[in-house]
Amino acid sequence: MSTIPHRRIGTSELHTSLFSLGSWHTYDRMDFADAVTMLREAIDRGVNLFDVGVYTGPGMPPAFTDVIFSAMVRAAGLRRDEWLLSSKLWLEAYGPGGFRPQLEQALMRVGVEHADLVILGDLRRDDLELRDLVLDLDSLHRAGLIRAWGVNNWSATSIQQLIDIAAAEGVAGPQIAQLKYSVARRSIPDGEPFARLWQQGLTLQASDCLEGGVLAGKIAGDRQIGRDPGDIRQRIIDDVPAFTRLADDLGTTPAQLGIAFTLTHPALATTLFGASSSTQLHANLDAAEIVDRVGAEQLRSMVTPFWADRDAVDPEGP
Repeated sequence: MSTIPHRRIGTSELHTSLFSLGSWHTYDRMDFADAVTMLREAIDRGVNLFDVGVYTGPGMPPAFTDVIFSAMVRAAGLRRDEWLLSSKLWLEAYGPGGFRPQLEQALMRVGVEHADLVILGDLRRDDLELRDLVLDLDSLHRAGLIRAWGVNNWSATSIQQLIDIAAAEGVAGPQIAQLKYSVARRSIPDGEPFARLWQQGLTLQASDCLEGGVLAGKIAGDRQIGRDPGDIRQRIIDDVPAFTRLADDLGTTPAQLGIAFTLTHPALATTLFGASSSTQLHANLDAAEIVDRVGAEQLRSMVTPFWADRDAVDPEGP
C-alpha cells in the first residue's frame, strides 16, 4: 500500500497529510478495538492530521468522540510527534477570557498540551472585533498552545480582513480555510473571491466532500448531515444514480470518485473525511490513484454535470 504525500499548510511550519481524519459522529459509533486498529493503520499510511473538536455545548447532548480519541492514541501507542491535532474554537463561546478557556478544555479532553492547528467555527456574531480574534490567537501561539490557525466556512471578505489585520500587526494570519467542497458544492472554493485568497498563500481543507454520505449512495439514513447552503440537497440526491454510473465506468466507487475530485483543487492542502472501519479508510485513501489515472482536468470535466450549487450560492461565501 502506498504512503500518501504531505503538503504545507499555508505559509506555516506545518505539513499535513493529503488526507485528514475527522471525528464527528464517528468513534462513538465504533467498536473501540476496531477504532484503535484503524488509527494505527492511518498513521502507517501517512495520515498525520486528525480533526478532533469538542462537538457539544450548553443545551446540546453530550459528545465524547474527542475523549475516545485520546484513549485510542494511548492504546495505539502513538508518540505525540507522530500526529497533528486540529481542534475547533467556537465563536459562540468567545468572551472576556478569549479562546483560552475553551481551548484548555479541548486539550484536557484529548489529553495533550497543545493543538497544532485550530479552526475557528462559523462567523455568526456581529459583535466581535476581528482584530481581537487575531491578537488573541497570536497570544495562544506565543504561549505554545497552538502552532497555526484557520477558519471554517467564513466569507472571502472576512478572511481577507483577517489577513490584512495580521499583516498590520506583524503576526501570523489564517493559514487554511475549511470549506464544503465536493462535485456538488464547488462555487465557493472554485470562485473568484477565494481565488484571490489562494494566491496570497491561504490553503484549502476540503470538508463534507461526500455530503454526509449521500454522494456515496447513503441516501436513506439517520446520520446527522451538515447545513444545506443553496437548498440543493434534493438535487444532489437526484444526481446520485448518474454519479454512481460514472464511478462504475471509471472502475471505482462513488465515494472514491467524490474524494478524488477534491484533490484536483490547486490550493488544496488536505481533504477531511470520516471513516468508521479500516476497509473504508483504505478505500478512501486509495482515491488518489484515480487522479493519477484519469488526470485532474479530465476528472473535473467529467463531474461537471453534478455541480449542483452553480449559481445557487454566492461565491463570496457565507
